Amino acid sequence: MALSDDLQTEVSDIFKKPWTEQTGLVVPTAADLVLNSNYAKLLESATVLYADLDGSTNMVDTLSWQKAAEVYKSYLRCASKIIKAEAGSITAYDGDRVMGVFVGEIMNTRAVRAAMRINRAVEEIIRPAYAAMYGSSFVVKHVIGIDTSPLRAARIGVVGDNDIVWVGSAANHAAKLCNLNKHPLWVTKAVYDIMHSSVKLVGTTEMWTKYTWNTFDNSDIYGSNYRWGSI
Repeated sequence: MALSDDLQTEVSDIFKKPWTEQTGLVVPTAADLVLNSNYAKLLESATVLYADLDGSTNMVDTLSWQKAAEVYKSYLRCASKIIKAEAGSITAYDGDRVMGVFVGEIMNTRAVRAAMRINRAVEEIIRPAYAAMYGSSFVVKHVIGIDTSPLRAARIGVVGDNDIVWVGSAANHAAKLCNLNKHPLWVTKAVYDIMHSSVKLVGTTEMWTKYTWNTFDNSDIYGSNYRWGSI
């Protein structure tokens, strides 16, 4: 049978077969999902954090490959360790960004606190280390987006080469927020409304500035430059 015949049969099955969905309380791994089936795990409430290097295209065009690789490694190492320290699950690496999913108690607050801790790591660890080695002509910048929603996970690809796709507005919106660069930290209204005052206020001073997200139904979003008190 030709490859085109195989693909026609498989694609037809994907669209025809009903989905099996199971609700879970923990972030699933690939082993928890079925590859060759319309099977998904549902997280009824989950918060997604995307941490992304800003200006990485310009970085690889202007820096040596060694320097660019060191920036990638440094940022993703710091971001990933901080996400895990806040009880988040690393669900994907995509070039210069990492995706974390938070579930359970105070998940929005933990995600935002992770973002603020990553911001401090960029300013107080990565930038000084780069400048000490190479000078200050290049400044590492980043953007983090956070949203919350129901989230479904399904396994995609082929045997021996597959991954997890995350379906839900939180995954898409968190990633799209990383396209904004006026502030390094961005959250949606759904996150802002629920997160604890400890990540909203310093005393009585508001940490976040409200904006209208023109490209997404003029929804309210919030940007911040703040760092958490310690890493």
